[in-house]
Amino acid sequence: MYDVILSFITAFTITFFAIPSIIKVAKKKNLVDIPTERHSHTEITPSLGGIGIFAGVIFSIVMWTPFEVFGDLQYILASFVIIFLMGAKDDIDPMSPYKKMIGQLFAAFILVYKANIKLTSLYGIFGITELPEVFAILLSVFTIFIIINAFNLIDGINGLAGCVAVLISLTFGFWFLLVDRMDMAMVAFSLIGATVAFLNYNFTPAKIFMGDTGSLLLGLICSILAVKFIEYNGDPMLAIEHPNLIIHSTPAVAIGILILPLFDTLRVFTTRMLKGKSPFYPDKTHIHHLMLDTGMSHMQGTLTLVMVNLLFIVLVYFLQDLGSFSLILFLLVLASLSSGLLYLYTRRIRIARGKAAKSV
Repeated sequence: MYDVILSFITAFTITFFAIPSIIKVAKKKNLVDIPTERHSHTEITPSLGGIGIFAGVIFSIVMWTPFEVFGDLQYILASFVIIFLMGAKDDIDPMSPYKKMIGQLFAAFILVYKANIKLTSLYGIFGITELPEVFAILLSVFTIFIIINAFNLIDGINGLAGCVAVLISLTFGFWFLLVDRMDMAMVAFSLIGATVAFLNYNFTPAKIFMGDTGSLLLGLICSILAVKFIEYNGDPMLAIEHPNLIIHSTPAVAIGILILPLFDTLRVFTTRMLKGKSPFYPDKTHIHHLMLDTGMSHMQGTLTLVMVNLLFIVLVYFLQDLGSFSLILFLLVLASLSSGLLYLYTRRIRIARGKAAKSV
C-alpha cells in the first residue's frame, strides 16, 4: 500500500517539476503545435508534455516496484519505450499513419507475447469461452492497438485525454489494489500521479499539450490495465482469495469503463467509412468537437464528458449481472442515443447561427 502511495507522489513530483523545463526548451527550439482549421486551439503551444508524463511513470515504477513482484514489468517498460520514441518522433517530425501503426503493433506484440497481457477467453460472448492461442494473440494485439489509438483520437481539447485517463486508471487501479495486484496498481497510480501533474499545465489556458508522446502512452497503459482486469477476474485464485471482489461480465464492464474513447473511435471510424473516407482521415466530428459546437469552453466540455464516462462506470458496476452480451448491447444503444441527440442539438445550433449570420 505504501509503495503505491509513494509511486503516485514520485510520478507527480517528477512530472510537475519536469514540465516547465520542457516548455522552455520546446519554445526555444520551436517544437510547438501551430493551430490549423482542424485544431480546437488558437494559440501556438508546446506539444511535448508526454515526455514529462513518461519520465514520471517510468521512474516511479522502477523506483518503487518491489523486486519480487516486478515479474513481466520489464516487458511492459520495453513497450513504453517503443511508444515513447515513436510518439516523440511524431511530435517533432510527423510520421505517416502507417509507420505509427507498425510501431504500435510492435509494442502490442511485446505485451502479448512476452508480458502475457493477453485475452484468453470471450467469457461466453457469442457462446465462445476459451480462445485458441493464435486467435487469443490476434484479438489481444487488436484490442491494445484500438485502445492506444482511441486515446490519441480524444486528445483534442484541453484536459480531456488526461482527465479520462486519470478516471480510468483510478477505477482499475483501485480494484487492483483491493485484490492485492501490486504490480498493476503501481502502474495505474504512477500514471495517475504523472497525469495529474501534467494537467496542472494543460487546463485552459494550456501552457503545453501532451502530444502523441503522451496520448499514446496513456492509451497503452489503459489497455494493459483493461486486459489484465478482464483476465484476472477469470483467475480461479481470485474466487478463493477475494470472492467478494469478483466482477461479472468483465469484458462489458471494461468497455463501460473505457466507453468515451472506445465509442468515440467506433462512431468516428464508422461515419468516415460510410462517407467513403479512410477511418484515419482527420476531421472535426469527434464528440469533443460537438461539445465545443454547443458553445461550451474546453474545460466545460472536458468536465461534461468525464462526468458522462463516470456515469457509465457506475452503470456497468450495478448492471454487471446482465451478462456480457446484453450489457455491451445496452452500452452501445445508450451511447448511440446520447451522441445522436448531441449531434442533432449541435446541428440545430449551426443552422441557427447560419441564419443569424445571413440576417446580419
